[in-house]
Amino acid sequence: MATRAYLEVGSTKVFACAIDWPGWCRSGKTEEAALDALAEYAERYAPVAAGAKVRFPKSAGARVEVVETIKGSATTDFGAPAMACSADLEPLTKAQAERMAGFVASAWQVLDKVVRTTPATLRKGPRGGGRDRDKMIDHVIGAEVVYARKIGLKLKQPAFDDTKGWRAQRTAILDELRAARSAAPDLPKGWAYRYAARRIAWHALDHAWEMQDRS
Repeated sequence: MATRAYLEVGSTKVFACAIDWPGWCRSGKTEEAALDALAEYAERYAPVAAGAKVRFPKSAGARVEVVETIKGSATTDFGAPAMACSADLEPLTKAQAERMAGFVASAWQVLDKVVRTTPATLRKGPRGGGRDRDKMIDHVIGAEVVYARKIGLKLKQPAFDDTKGWRAQRTAILDELRAARSAAPDLPKGWAYRYAARRIAWHALDHAWEMQDRS
């Protein structure tokens, strides 16, 4: 089966996101470039599916079907997938919620594994504003506090080296995702749960891969 994807088209950047594979999103200056980047990262994404104990087809990157195109926003152009797709607005079964949370947990596992082998000082470059490892970790933790609010959680940001604190933060987020049955929380400007999982997993993976590329 082809990989279902949607395109989020901004003014200067386009994101291609795999609907059924949380975190597998890549960007480019054009729709074609974004789809090419998505396919290129299939091999790097495969360990996330393995960690979530979900079979990842070898043809996943080669057979991508765009099922929806969405107008992006300033956040799209800034460099983050900002829009939920139509499939995100469907209620979740218990199995679907467990699967969704499993991918987020696996994305964090990939990030943690990369962090353990990443030097404190990274090569400078345009990606991520040139953050070094510890500042990047702190940025990811802080972003997840903001993301958590979008699904109804009010969390206090732990320090990047407060292992107990950020593990508790992750547990709270995973518990909320696993408990999800409606498409989205009853919150003003809340995020659909599927979109929240995609954004959280994408952000963790994007910075994990950046660390690898700049080590």
